[in-house]
Amino acid sequence: MSNDREQRSLRVMIAGGGTGGHVFPAIAIAQAVREREVDTRFLFVGAEGKLEMQKVPAAGFPIEGLPIRGFQRGALLKNLGLPWMLIRSMIKARRLVRGFKPHVAVGVGGYASGPLLEAAQRMKVPTLIQEQNSYPGRTNLHLARRAQRICVAFQGMEKFFPKEKILITGNPVRQDVVKLTGKRPRGMEHFELRDDAPVLLITGGSLGARGINRGVEAALGTWKDAGLQVVWQTGTPFVDQARAAVNALGYSDCKVHEFVDRMDLAYAVADLVVARAGAISVSELCLVAKPAILVPLPTAAEDHQTHNARALTDRGAAVLMHDTDTVEQLGPKVLELIRDEKELDRLRLAIAGSATHDAAQAIAAEVIRLARTWNS
Repeated sequence: MSNDREQRSLRVMIAGGGTGGHVFPAIAIAQAVREREVDTRFLFVGAEGKLEMQKVPAAGFPIEGLPIRGFQRGALLKNLGLPWMLIRSMIKARRLVRGFKPHVAVGVGGYASGPLLEAAQRMKVPTLIQEQNSYPGRTNLHLARRAQRICVAFQGMEKFFPKEKILITGNPVRQDVVKLTGKRPRGMEHFELRDDAPVLLITGGSLGARGINRGVEAALGTWKDAGLQVVWQTGTPFVDQARAAVNALGYSDCKVHEFVDRMDLAYAVADLVVARAGAISVSELCLVAKPAILVPLPTAAEDHQTHNARALTDRGAAVLMHDTDTVEQLGPKVLELIRDEKELDRLRLAIAGSATHDAAQAIAAEVIRLARTWNS
């Protein structure tokens, strides 16, 4: 009986990572598959030394690392070993696929996704790509030719992928982050805010966002004079400079945080958000229905953050601002929006209309379907 159960249980490989924007959706997909198929066995594959090597085991899943990394601009000598790293990664990926014998392999983006899915496809394992951005990278464009299913978060992806392979699912996000019901009072207390003034949330990720931070620093005086409350996540590199600027102005209503670990409470208190346009940030903003000024990271691969932002801003669901314009334009634009309740309401309604719910469950259903139908 136990042997029969072992044979019927699914084996799923999930590859990718590098940033929280890839790692946490991958974990969410695995958890959703396990909810439906309790006996499923998983093997994650990441890049050695990257975030996934800590976060995946912490979530209760095994992981193997590949000796791979990306091209480093301005560091020619460090890039000389990349071809050898890729060869070693391909060899190890094939060995992992051969040993684990997955029924399906899932790629979520990141350095490890390419070698693992390439190996799986060559060994006739069905593959599913989870493309988070509105403009795919070259690796996923290559892998899509032999993938069985491509789960996307944005409309119009048939420009890049075969239409018959596409399923619009949205991006998996951490559910505890986007469930805000009843959390505003707790958030106001957590961030030491008052109820009699609007709240601006600034977020640029754990490393911060230099363009956004510079724009915020330039605007502090006018925001203080306007009575605006600010929750400012600066990231590690800028936190000391931010605190010094806030203290010099005596701006007690500006709360500086190196990193915000309760994004649910931060979203709950925010009347307006300024953020980068990473795929997961955009998906979260849609789900929490918060008016947003999006400042894409200008160095993102294939400029995908600008494409993500425009997927909303072209439909009037958010405001786009270029990184180079923040010092002059961010301060005035924030005040213009925060004082216009009708425009904030319009933005809330428009961005909520772009939300796709239950993405992890939809992707999990496809993972299980592929595993069952291709291995029956």
